Amino acid sequence: MNKDGFALAVHGGAGTLRRGDMSAAQAAQYHAGLHQALVAGHVILAAGGSALDAATAAVVAFEDNPLFNAGRGAVFTAAGTQEMDAAVMDGCERRVGAVAGIFGPRNPVLVARAVMEHSPHVMLIGEGAVAFAREHGLAFADPEYFHTEARWRALQQTLAGDDLAEPDEARRHGTVGAVARDRAGNLAAATSTGGMTGKLPGRVGDSPIIGAGTFADNASCAVSATGHGEFFIRFAAAHEIAARIRYGGQTLGEAAETVIGKLGAKGGSGGLVAVDHNGAIALPFNCSGMYRGYVEGDGIVYTAIYDESYRKS
Repeated sequence: MNKDGFALAVHGGAGTLRRGDMSAAQAAQYHAGLHQALVAGHVILAAGGSALDAATAAVVAFEDNPLFNAGRGAVFTAAGTQEMDAAVMDGCERRVGAVAGIFGPRNPVLVARAVMEHSPHVMLIGEGAVAFAREHGLAFADPEYFHTEARWRALQQTLAGDDLAEPDEARRHGTVGAVARDRAGNLAAATSTGGMTGKLPGRVGDSPIIGAGTFADNASCAVSATGHGEFFIRFAAAHEIAARIRYGGQTLGEAAETVIGKLGAKGGSGGLVAVDHNGAIALPFNCSGMYRGYVEGDGIVYTAIYDESYRKS
């Protein structure tokens, strides 16, 4: 376990850009976005706050940043609409909140948190979830707030078939997420996404599916995934990692690497971030890159995009 007892890891999507397609200026923007999310969560953990609050705060920072496919930066469906999914899970009591197919709330992860804390349910979808958010006073934004030209152009390219020449299928995918361990030993995970560019309206990916793209249990680990969600659902990827730790005796690194490797062998491109009950961190991916980073008690922020050394700040 790290000496200060707490840790936070985040991701901002996997395989979204090839190395040659990204300028130094673009890379700097992504590193800055990762740094901002990590600092938002670290401030909470350093003050003795909860893993759930830290993971939620990190994801809110991503949702407010149009660079990432969640909240303000959500991608468009084939119909030119936007539908967002999110989930949070508290590893202490396995409390869960999730939403799917929503549009309007500024921060979908906060709607998921409200479902967990203010309803008897685990998941709300569509208009019911939106109405619930209004009833509980959560912030909304106008459609213009969520409309970014970069995401709109990506949809037009996808509809025109321009993405078919791209060997990295995960180019159209993106999710943001965070996992944390606090000083009390509690784990938590939070995940948010706009889904896939050009997805069918009504499609729901792995992010709000507990055990697929989001999972947390104090006895094993917390996981947040990103990539081709259908594969993470089919293989119950997040829960599979936890099961390998609890029942197979694997370390977090062994379990996470094995599961991501198996998904990749079946064509499932993506990655994940995870932290275990001892504070160990894993950030594996099987595609061209994953926006990712972590911070522990010393406050040094580490971020990376490709298979490279982490940048410290």
